[in-house]
Amino acid sequence: MLELTPANAADYLRRQGWVGPGPVNVEALSGGVSNAVLRVRTTESVFILKQSRPQLRTRDAWFSDLDRVYREQEVMQVLQPLLPPNTVPQVLFSDRAQYVFAMSSAPDAAIPWKESLLEGVIDFDMGEKAGAFLGRMHDATARNPALIDAFRDRAVFVQLRVDPYYRRIQERRPEVASAVAGLIDGLLSSREALCHGDYSPKNILVHEHGFMLVDYETAHQGDPAMDLGFFLSHLLLKAARRPADRLAYFDLTRAFWRGYQSQVGAWSGDHALTRRGIAHCGLCLLARIDGTSPVEYLPEELKREAVRRLGRSFLLEQPATWEEALTLTESAFAPLGATEASA
Repeated sequence: MLELTPANAADYLRRQGWVGPGPVNVEALSGGVSNAVLRVRTTESVFILKQSRPQLRTRDAWFSDLDRVYREQEVMQVLQPLLPPNTVPQVLFSDRAQYVFAMSSAPDAAIPWKESLLEGVIDFDMGEKAGAFLGRMHDATARNPALIDAFRDRAVFVQLRVDPYYRRIQERRPEVASAVAGLIDGLLSSREALCHGDYSPKNILVHEHGFMLVDYETAHQGDPAMDLGFFLSHLLLKAARRPADRLAYFDLTRAFWRGYQSQVGAWSGDHALTRRGIAHCGLCLLARIDGTSPVEYLPEELKREAVRRLGRSFLLEQPATWEEALTLTESAFAPLGATEASA
């Protein structure tokens, strides 16, 4: 496989006939650990070139099948007609022999929502939109499972989520191993809807006209509760980073739930889904501290231990509603806010 870089991508694109003979500017984009992502500019267009890498850029060794890139482009092609215009990238062309495809680009001014959340900029409208988008994805695919029957295989999801998150926490946090085993069983058996598998603020590119969701390589026919827990864990981790602002982050999670429940029809009152989502949130909190890919923005051990306590409480105490989960979160994070206020 030819590994594409900013230095060789222009020549590759010309050989493929995907760009003309004019000037081509290529820049590497950062933010992920699993792929090469390049922004390509020509006089006619701007697009994104994405290529799988076998070894992910993490502290611990982590490998995944290269052909996950095929899943990503196929999922986008299914979702594009189901979701609002320009929120799912358009696949432009692909080269399966080189594990690469090109897709439309978000506007130049777009930034990952993660960046503003880390800075304490909390947009409740964006939170509600993020919930509504996920709810619409889950609801549309649950109503028409034939659309996603081709995504029954979970091999890449196991490599990129079950092993480095769920099974790693089973190994490293034995006190929750039994609870995690039940979550894994559900992940490997449920086929309720399309699960994105990486629904997080870093993959929501926000711009003045809305947002674009990217990174579908872990998507599969599975349990929508995983997406709920995964996303909400990211919001709570931001609250741990900025505990003085925690109540605003808590309100952001409420906005997310409002948006989600507005779209999911029969699921809107599904207490089992909510309970599972909270359990997955607890697992993901632990995984981002002690798993294969810990978050980079919580270096303080005091905050890391508060997140561990919260993750354990979600898994072992099994709160039934999100408000119960937020009560536990306040108990875990309030001392952090008091510590920062006195510093």
